[in-house]
Amino acid sequence: MSARSGRGWLLGLVAWCAGIALQLQQETLWALSAYAALAFLACGAGWWIHRQKPTFALRTLAVWGVLVSLSFAVTGLHALSRSLAIAPALEGHDLDVVGVVQAMPQRQDVGWRFRFRIEQAWQVDKSGQSRAVDLDADLPSQVYLGWYGQDGTNDSGWNTSALPEPVKAGERWRLRVRLKAPHGHLNPRGFDYELWLWEQGIRATGYVRTSAKDPPPLRLASTWAHPIEAWRQLVRDRLLAHLSPAGSDADAAKRAGVLAALVTGDQAAIDRSDWDVFRATGVSHLMSISGLHVTLFAWLASGCVAWAWRRSALMGFQGALRWPAPHVGALSGLVLASFYALFSGWGVPAQRTLLMLCVVVLLRLSARQWHGSLVWLTACAVVLTWDPWALLQPGFWLSFVAVGVLMASSFVEPVQRSDALPSGLWQRWLASKLPDWGVFALGRAAALVREQAVVTLALAPLTLLFFGQVSVVGLLANLLAIPLVTLLVTPLALLGVLWSDAWQLASWALQPMTAVLGWMSTWPLASVSTAMPPWGGAVLALAGALVCVMRWPSSWKWMALPLLWPVLFWTHPRPAPGTFELLAADVGQGNAVLVRTATHSLLYDAGPRHSAESDAGHRVLVPLLAQMGERIDTLMLSHRDSDHTGGAAAVLAMQPQAALWSSMEDAHPLHALRPAWTRCEAGQAWVWDGVRFEVLHPPAPNVLLKTPKPNEVSCVLRIEAAEPSVQGTPQSTSKGTALLTGDIEAPQELALVQAGLRPVDVLLVPHHGSKTSSSLVFLETLRPRLALLQAGYRNRYGHPAPSVKARYQAIGIDVVESTRCGAVTWRSDAPDQVKCERKVRQRYWHHLVPP
Repeated sequence: MSARSGRGWLLGLVAWCAGIALQLQQETLWALSAYAALAFLACGAGWWIHRQKPTFALRTLAVWGVLVSLSFAVTGLHALSRSLAIAPALEGHDLDVVGVVQAMPQRQDVGWRFRFRIEQAWQVDKSGQSRAVDLDADLPSQVYLGWYGQDGTNDSGWNTSALPEPVKAGERWRLRVRLKAPHGHLNPRGFDYELWLWEQGIRATGYVRTSAKDPPPLRLASTWAHPIEAWRQLVRDRLLAHLSPAGSDADAAKRAGVLAALVTGDQAAIDRSDWDVFRATGVSHLMSISGLHVTLFAWLASGCVAWAWRRSALMGFQGALRWPAPHVGALSGLVLASFYALFSGWGVPAQRTLLMLCVVVLLRLSARQWHGSLVWLTACAVVLTWDPWALLQPGFWLSFVAVGVLMASSFVEPVQRSDALPSGLWQRWLASKLPDWGVFALGRAAALVREQAVVTLALAPLTLLFFGQVSVVGLLANLLAIPLVTLLVTPLALLGVLWSDAWQLASWALQPMTAVLGWMSTWPLASVSTAMPPWGGAVLALAGALVCVMRWPSSWKWMALPLLWPVLFWTHPRPAPGTFELLAADVGQGNAVLVRTATHSLLYDAGPRHSAESDAGHRVLVPLLAQMGERIDTLMLSHRDSDHTGGAAAVLAMQPQAALWSSMEDAHPLHALRPAWTRCEAGQAWVWDGVRFEVLHPPAPNVLLKTPKPNEVSCVLRIEAAEPSVQGTPQSTSKGTALLTGDIEAPQELALVQAGLRPVDVLLVPHHGSKTSSSLVFLETLRPRLALLQAGYRNRYGHPAPSVKARYQAIGIDVVESTRCGAVTWRSDAPDQVKCERKVRQRYWHHLVPP
């Protein structure tokens, strides 16, 4: 390819990717006719350019516009193909469905989660009558279901029964289910669950109904609809049973989970504590079927097949003389890697890697000598055309930037004896003392260290941008883990599919590595967490890191170092002295409100606990606090209900300096985490940065006449900003107040009114909008401008009650619901302004709650 045509191809690829990125910014999708018309016009313009042959500058601009428009239209059409969601009229209603389990079920602590393709569906009314549902118009065919035990629940609110009947991939079932639109939590810079579902093609979620009045689930048949998934499940279950039989120690079960993830791609099998260690040491990318594993498998398979093909020529096979061994090896490696990706679950990272390998293999077979940047960008464009939403995933950026950096820094060139080691006196002395193989081995080891150092430094800004954490020991940990996992543990684990004893060998090989990684994760400053910087700062830091790893003059590298400053020392903006900020996190059915002043922070409640393995602390609050660089001074738990205390243990573990306030009984397990905890009592007050905090409820225990219910002793906290100053200090422009109420009910509301409750600007709606709270006298006394309502989408309690919402509307109080708004941010110095995360980040894959 000539230099000029190469530049043209490069600019065309950039234009194509730009059109895809532009379409991903749409808040709503256009009609099919609009995208089709845009594609038709783009093709027509391209034909006109080809016929008219305008000047070079005009032709370049026109081609750019054509490619941007065409990729925009193609991506929009792609999005429309998966835009069918469940009809709102079917949400929350009983549906009888017949379908096939699509993929290997994921084990939960109380049940199963699995993908289900619906073949037939009927809506069931209260009288038991049913009518057929149109799958092409009202119900998507692919849904994500949970099937949980139903024998009973404990005090924390989740099920303690045994697992339900095992589900296997490829089985056809008749189930009674309840479905809803894909709706997840949306918090600042948090994980976008709805985007993940969209990328997987899942347009409804729900659960299997197994109450006494519902027909029991019925297995109809075992089919061959998904043979690879059935095989995956068989291998996973056999591996777990072989390595962690009943009565085995916890460490053996953890290692079995890691091997199950490496063989079958079941990342849910890895224990959460192990994930914490892997993230702290920077090796989490090795513990799932990533692009590295697929690429390594393809490389090994290609080399083995090419070697066997060459040997076959010595045995008289004529085909070896007709088709070159490198070409046969490359094609064979690609085909075998495709089978490996299918067996590992056909995850999105594996799909991206296969597409990239396809581009490289096709170029190699065509004997085209393309510049590395062209190969890299062509693979990027192909991947984004196949999966446009990969552009919004951290894995896409980390993998492609890593490959691009290695190519640009010239560390991917083969090492010869003459350049196996860097030039220098001691290197030349070593070369004179070592044999050829020793020089080569030492050179490859030095190259590996350099490559890992380059990747670690170059990806550090992106790691901080996406995760707010970078591993300081990651270079050392990866130098240990990459060879061991990729060259020993993973091959042995795959060999176990044919020979079960190989799994035990893989477990033994994994044991010392996990022990060393666990030890390294305890080192001081093993990982550094900072506030997640804005995109602009991360881009500057990435540019600075790239300059530092390139083979450029040292003076350039010293000049690039200041570009790293925004990432390393970024701090999240805080309120001015005398003012405060409320951030009502989107945690579903529960409360969690972060209160921030100029130098202090308080977290009111910690969200719900969904199961023994999942709670709002790990899923929402810990990442949210980490990405903001937040150190809370106080965690106040209003009362003991699990939808308010579910994430407390995770938050307290992450924030060891935080004091604990609560109204719970002395023997509550959470108090063991903070033996010096403080009981909430009316009359307690303190001032942070000019902002007054006052506890209004509950009264002291000796004042209570009976043993109250948990809701009745909820901690009620009033927060009041400083009075505006004539001179302008403190820097507040208006006095703002807020009232956080927990789950108090009408009697407690009346008691507060009688005690002299004063109006506020913001009210946290008591008890999530339950009928037992938000009494008329309470609301008329407070007269808030704004009411924050934290509740789960289509929660089983029916919160908020329609009568309660009508009461707020009748008084003229604006109610902001977390289901419609996501996380809510409000500042006392701008009391009329509310920031809704769903409105700020609204894209077409996000669910809009119907009126």
